[in-house]
Amino acid sequence: MAAEPIRYYDRYSRTLKTEQIYGEKWLRFAYENPAGRFFVWLLARRAVFSHWYGYKMNLRASALKILPFITEYNLDVDEFGKSAFDYKTFNEFFYRALKPGVRPIAPGERVAVLPADGRHLAISDVSTTPGFYVKGATFTLAQLLGGAAAAAPFVGGAMLISRLCPVDYHRYHFPVSGTPGAARRIDGWLYSVSPIALRHNLRYLVANKREITLIDTPAFGPVAVIEVGATNVGGIRQSFTPDRAMAKGDEKGLFAFGGSCVITLFQRGRIRFEADLLEQSSRHIETYAKMGDRLGEAP
Repeated sequence: MAAEPIRYYDRYSRTLKTEQIYGEKWLRFAYENPAGRFFVWLLARRAVFSHWYGYKMNLRASALKILPFITEYNLDVDEFGKSAFDYKTFNEFFYRALKPGVRPIAPGERVAVLPADGRHLAISDVSTTPGFYVKGATFTLAQLLGGAAAAAPFVGGAMLISRLCPVDYHRYHFPVSGTPGAARRIDGWLYSVSPIALRHNLRYLVANKREITLIDTPAFGPVAVIEVGATNVGGIRQSFTPDRAMAKGDEKGLFAFGGSCVITLFQRGRIRFEADLLEQSSRHIETYAKMGDRLGEAP
C-alpha cells in the first residue's frame, strides 16, 4: 500500500500541496514499521543519538551538504543573512539568520503574529477539540505544561502548534509584545515531531524535552510559548533577556539541526485566529505561513 502523503495548505498560493519530507524513508521506517519503532524506543528518542548527529553537523566536513540541500529543497538564497559559501558547518547554515526586512511583521497592537516559519494548526478551545493531527488524538494542558497549577490559567484557551521542517528557517520569534519571564525547562525524550510520527502517537509532543516561557502582555494577557525539541535537534537556544520588554517579531531563540515545534497558548477569549488557520485546522490540515505573518487578533 502506498504511503499516505503529508498535505498542507499554502496561505500564499491558497492551494493544497504535498510536503517534500526530509529523511522520509527513515521516518516512515522508524514510525510505521514495528522494527523501526523498536529502534526509536531503544535509541533514536534518546539525547545521545541527537547529540551524536548534532556533533556530525558541527564538523567542517558537514558544510559539503549545504549546496545540495539548497538545491534539492529550492531554498531562497536571497533571504540568507550571508552567502551560502560563508557557512563553515551545516549547523551554522541550518540556524542561519535572515536579511533584515525579509519577514515583515504584521502591524497592529492587538495583532499577534506567527512565531516561526512552518506549518501551523490552530485550536480555538483546547478543552473541546476533537483532535489535532488525528481525529480523537489529543493531550492535556497539564501534560504539556508540567502540572495542573501551570495549566490552570489556560484551561479553555486557544493553542497554535507551529511545526518547523528541516527545510525551514529555524529561528523563532515573539508572537506578541510583552515582558517574558525566564524559560522553564522540562526534560524529556526526543521523538520526531513530523506528522508521520505524530499520527502514530500525538503525545510525543508532551513526552519530548521542551522549554516554556510566560509572556506578560497588555493586549492578550498571559501568553505561553513552548519550544519542543525533537530527534536530531541539537539544542533549544534562547537568545532573549528575561524580564526585559520585547516587541512582537523580536528573535526569541533558535533550534540547532532537526525538525522542531513551537506551541503558543492564549487564555480563553484572548485571541481570534485568522480564518484560514481555523478552516484548515478543522480538517486536520496544517497551514504553511511565515514568521511575522498574521496569527490572529485580540477580540
